[in-house]
Amino acid sequence: MTVDIAARFGDNLKRLRERADLSQEEVSYRASLHRTEVSQLERGLRLPRVDTVAKLAAALEADPGEFFEGIVWEPGNVRYGRFSATEDK
Repeated sequence: MTVDIAARFGDNLKRLRERADLSQEEVSYRASLHRTEVSQLERGLRLPRVDTVAKLAAALEADPGEFFEGIVWEPGNVRYGRFSATEDK
């Protein structure tokens, strides 16, 4: 099963933000990002740069790896590799 990486990242971001009991505006302020960027990331409309992941992790006091839960790369043998979903806990 393939996975929409942007959507999965967005779901993880929203879960972590809600766990921290913060609004998108509060997260954007703490991470020095524009609120619309946080919104677009949560809705899976864009993928973040690595520095953005670091800022979000610090703002949410989360491990950066938590943003990638459910995103796994499967290397290809004869065919090309692909992203796939992992089973949710």
